[in-house]
Amino acid sequence: MTATIDAGGRVVIPKAIRVQLGLAPGASVELLVRDGVVVLAPKTASLRLVKRGGGWVADPEEPVPKLTADEVRATLEGVRR
Repeated sequence: MTATIDAGGRVVIPKAIRVQLGLAPGASVELLVRDGVVVLAPKTASLRLVKRGGGWVADPEEPVPKLTADEVRATLEGVRR
């Protein structure tokens, strides 16, 4: 797939790729340069392990959006296949 850089330095990410990566308007992404290639990835939440109720849980350091029931169901179905 090919994209063009506009005069403002912006690149439009094609819809198929945005859907595949789960990128919505306003989403944060990380840009890296590896061996002369630009890599774009969804920004992941920074987590810390905290002890709760006798066990360890991952606790995000910044607010993260709640998953909908449909997102959870789709993820479970995708993993089970």
